[in-house]
Order: sequence, then structure tokens, then C-alpha cells
Amino acid sequence: MAPKSSKAVAVKHAEPHGYEFFGPPGAFVISFGLPIVIYAFTFLCNDISGCPVPSVLAPSTLTIERLKQDAGWPTSGIYGLASWDVSAKVLGYYLLSLVLHRVLPGEEKAGVELATGGTLKYKFNTWSSTMVTFAILAAGTAYQGADFPVWTYIYDNYLQIATANILIAYSLATFVYVRSFSVKPGNADRRELADGGHSGNMLYDWFIGRELNPRVTIPLLGEIDIKEFMELRPGMMGWAILDFAFVARQYRTYGYVTDSILLVTFFQVLYILDAFWMENAILTTMDITTDGFGFMLSFGDLVWVPFVYSLQAKYLATYPLTLGPLGTAGVLGVLSAGYGIFRSANNEKNRFRTNPNDPRVAHLKYLETKSGSKLLISGWWGTARHINYAGDWFQSWAYSLPTGVAGYLVQRSSVAPATGQSLANKSFVYTGPTEYTEVLQGSARGYGMIITYFYVLYFAILLIHRERRDEAKCIRKYGDDWKKYQQIVKYRIIPGIY
Repeated sequence: MAPKSSKAVAVKHAEPHGYEFFGPPGAFVISFGLPIVIYAFTFLCNDISGCPVPSVLAPSTLTIERLKQDAGWPTSGIYGLASWDVSAKVLGYYLLSLVLHRVLPGEEKAGVELATGGTLKYKFNTWSSTMVTFAILAAGTAYQGADFPVWTYIYDNYLQIATANILIAYSLATFVYVRSFSVKPGNADRRELADGGHSGNMLYDWFIGRELNPRVTIPLLGEIDIKEFMELRPGMMGWAILDFAFVARQYRTYGYVTDSILLVTFFQVLYILDAFWMENAILTTMDITTDGFGFMLSFGDLVWVPFVYSLQAKYLATYPLTLGPLGTAGVLGVLSAGYGIFRSANNEKNRFRTNPNDPRVAHLKYLETKSGSKLLISGWWGTARHINYAGDWFQSWAYSLPTGVAGYLVQRSSVAPATGQSLANKSFVYTGPTEYTEVLQGSARGYGMIITYFYVLYFAILLIHRERRDEAKCIRKYGDDWKKYQQIVKYRIIPGIY
């Protein structure tokens, strides 16, 4: 897609940018520490010995050999983390997304004005691409049930799939970093460097993203905006597919599907489909307008989102907790409260921006800035400067609450549990070819929450970081007016707390 030309090119002066994420040291820790976190979640919460594995519950007797046995460390060592066959299939999945992007019709939209003038065009058809992909998966599941090879292959090769995506994230970040040095001032392709991505420190720039909107032309597939494509397609769709694979695993193992895993999957897939349906809204997000594309976004899009956000479904595939009507109602209540705050606050702001005389917002008080903008100081936005983030965070609890007080142990025996033993242990039993497997909480109860509720903690950190970036941007934009606003609306996200 050719970039849209602009009749008048007005070069905007970039605002000064300092280091984020604690600069190069933080970039190093994140870049090489987060893959370790992914592997830790994979090995320390499994269907082999428990979640967390028994070894870490008894640190005084912990040995490397026992930990490797409990974690299911590959017999071939580090080489077992990857597989040529799995990597080829993962690349095939990416290729399918590219082909669907190319051949399916889509809506074309122009992005926001670039600093050098003009706009870039984007093709949006993630929704239709997803529907085609889901239709293929649905047809296979209808024909072969939970034994559909896609579901069994994903579950059996989860570790190697994660590794393949990690390697793709590193490779992609390196490719766009090296290629960014070919960006020339005044180039006809509207290529730009991100304001915060050319500090001069190689590691930091590779991590944060040097080029703003890297694009590549692939034979037969046309031009691809790498950042926009990776933001929604492989990772977010992969998140939904992983959830489906875990639902199939639960059914394959126990012969039924629980309300807990259905709730988690429903909430998450609804969120994903909402993002796909509103795909063109991405054009005004900071990811597209401000951030460069480097390892931060590459790893976040392709690895962190699918493999961390699906942890709850992965847990419930092995420990099929049933919530019952009251538990389900409680989770739905939390979600509804969070969504109510989020949607009401955003609607209030949008109505005020669109038509301040709307009877629903005409009574609201505001602070008028020197630039002419009006900052709400009553209603939802009078309670906290980023009250919508509070609603967002409350919704995140609905992903984790269905796992309950998490944690389980896996015990295997060639002898079936005695009559009533499973009921007494509050455990779940399934039969394999040569043994019986009992999944019970035991001493692991509560410790699994470190994993299944990690998303709630991570999301809080993410929102606080995002809020701090928003505050810095508003201070640069409004100056003293924003300081006056801070004195009136004192709380950042949660009224009375933060």
C-alpha cells in the first residue's frame, strides 16, 4: 500500500524523551529476563507433578535433579526446548495470517499525521481473517472433537511453540533495528524514527524500538506494516487458540468442561474479538503513534500476550474447578462492576468532547486550559485522573478468580483410589493407559495463585506505568494547567487509595 501524500509538509519538533524502564539496565533485564519468566511458568506449573511443582514447596530438600524431574525438563536438555518441526508449523501459522491479510477484502484507513507530514495507509481485515481461521478450527473440532490434531499438537508441544515464538520475537526485533539505519530524512516512503528510540544506546534502542512504523514488502503478499500486523494478529489470535486447546484438553481428560474454564475463555475471547472488531481504533493508540517497534513490542505481542494471558485456562485444563451458580455470579459481578466503571467513564468523556451541551454531561464542571482544552473535574473524572484504568483493573480479576484458591499436586498410581478417597481429598481422577492420576490441592493449595493471579499484579504494574506516561505527556502539553488540575483531582487511578 502506497503512503498517502500530503500537500503541505509541516515538520513537528519532537518533544524531549528520557529513558524509560530504567534505561539500558532495565532494557537488559526485561529483554533477557522475561523469556526466563515464560519458561518458569511453563515448567513450574504443569500436569506432571503439580502447580507449583512439589520441589519448590520443600526448598530444604530441593535438588536440581528432583526439580528437573518434577518440572518435566526435556531428556535432551536445552535442545529439547525447541523443535524444527514445531518451528516450521509456527511459521506456517504466521504465513497463514499473512495470506489471509493479503487475499481477504478489508477496510483501508489513513493513520494519524506523521511528524514529517502525510499519513500511512492501513488495511484492516483481522476480523474476517479470524472468522476464517475459527471456521477451520470449528470444522475440525466438529468432525474429530477434542481429539482434533490442532488441539492435541498445541498441548503436546506447548514448550516448543513458546520457544519458536520467543526466537521469532528476538529475530524480528533485530531485523527492524538493523533496517532502521536505512531511514533517511525526507524519504518518499514516510519512514520515521520514533522520538524515544534513537538514544544512541544500542541495547536500549533495540529494546524500545528505533523505527516508528517499519514496513516490509513481501513477494506475492504485498506491503506489511510490521507493528500493526504483529499487534493484533499472531499473538492475540494465538491467545484465543491456546485457550481453545486447553478447553479441549480438559474435555479430553475428564469428559466434561467446567464453568470456570468456560468463563475464562469467554471473557478473554470476547476481549480479543472486541479488539478485532474495533481494529482501526489502534491507529490512535500510543503503540502506533508514539512507540517504535523493538523487542518490547515484538516480545509483548508474540510471546507475553498469548502465553501469559492464557495461564488461567492452562491451569484449569488440569484442575477442573467448578464454581457453581454462586461462584459464577460472583465472578460476573466483579466483571460487570469493572466494565461499568470503564465504559461509563469513557462514555462520559466522549460525550463531553463531542457535545458539551448533551443533557447527560452538561452539568459537569471543568477546568479550561490555556490551549482551549477542557479538563473534567466532576463526575467520574473528578474522582480520579485515570478512573477508566480502575475499571480496567477490576475487570482483570475476572480472569483469575475462576481459578479460586489455586494450587494442585499430581499423584500417579497403578492402583485406583479407594472408594470415597477422591471425595475426601476433593480431588479429580482420570485414567491413563497404565495408571490412575489423581489431581488434588494438598500442600499446594494457595501457592498456585502466584501463577494464576500473576496477570492481576502484572496488569496493575502496566496500568501504573501507562498512567505515568500519560501524566508526563499531559504535563508537557498543558504545563501549569495540569498542575492545577492535579490539585483539584488528587487521585490518579483509585479514589482514596492511589
